[in-house]
Amino acid sequence: MSDYTLNITPALYEYYQAISLREPAVLQELREKTRSMSMGHMQISPEQGQFMRLLMELMQAKKTLDIGVFTGYSALSVALALPEDGRVIACDTNVEWTTFAKGFWEKAGVAHKIELRLAPASETLKSLIDAGDSGTFDFAFIDADKANYINYYEQSLTLLRPGGLVAIDNVLWGGDVADPAVHDESTETIRNVNEMVLKDERVTMSMLPIGDGLTLARKR
Repeated sequence: MSDYTLNITPALYEYYQAISLREPAVLQELREKTRSMSMGHMQISPEQGQFMRLLMELMQAKKTLDIGVFTGYSALSVALALPEDGRVIACDTNVEWTTFAKGFWEKAGVAHKIELRLAPASETLKSLIDAGDSGTFDFAFIDADKANYINYYEQSLTLLRPGGLVAIDNVLWGGDVADPAVHDESTETIRNVNEMVLKDERVTMSMLPIGDGLTLARKR
């Protein structure tokens, strides 16, 4: 037993993955190919993807948002856990990365579950709200440009049903959020988001030290 979160050493992390990770082959291939890219560090960890799949099963989710696609690992993770009539609205602006992602969605046999919208995410979310989709989504994953995190959070809450869940990535930001000497725009934005969610009585929340930090906020 312990009254604090265990520090995960490289050796313990290796054991942790070996003893707990059930990563489908197509996700492993996507992750390994993404790792070799110049921006490969932006990909979520495999244990986070697995955790999100578990959440989808627990919630019996069918309609979700993926805000920030990159090479498609998070969208694919969620889509694999959704029923055949499940749907992921995937928001991004980068054609090259999302074209790469679509190849793996097709390879995994879940491309029919993922609707890619190439536009600024705020515009896509607004269009969904304007179309009458407020209160109809089960889950939203926010992992796009940090400057717009607060906007994405507010729009996601509007689109979520009561009991729906928003997951905010990178909330520990490599540890910079705890360093008083760091004041760049992204770090300050994440600090502001973290403080806002903590005080937001519209949700029940918990921050998890998985990957680069993941906050879960359940809409009341």
